Amino acid sequence: MTDAETRPESAARDKKDLRQLFQQIQGYFSPKIIGEVNDVYVKVTKVKGDDVPWHTHDREDELFYIFKGSLVMEIANKEAFTLNAGELFIVKKGVRHRVYSRDECWVLLVENKETKHTGDVASSITKSIEDQS
Repeated sequence: MTDAETRPESAARDKKDLRQLFQQIQGYFSPKIIGEVNDVYVKVTKVKGDDVPWHTHDREDELFYIFKGSLVMEIANKEAFTLNAGELFIVKKGVRHRVYSRDECWVLLVENKETKHTGDVASSITKSIEDQS
């Protein structure tokens, strides 16, 4: 047995209260890394408005899970659709997309560690991985 297996309290330290983590986020369009699973980051962010530019992730898929509120997903050459609390959508690599929300929306993201926040586009909301930690 490892030390972690013999100390039950150590596992409890790693649990996350998503509601509390979302409440700690100041501002919109500013993802925060809350964990790692293999070669991906788990992030939380708040979205309100339409500041996310059209962009593409050439080598990475991106998972959006809506924790609270609604998020409009726009995919190039497709009809826009709304994701509501409890729903998820995976944007496949190479797909040009953007998101927006009229009211505050809480989003959990799962992205490869090398995924750039706004893909191939630098904008006023682009955050480096260091800024997301």
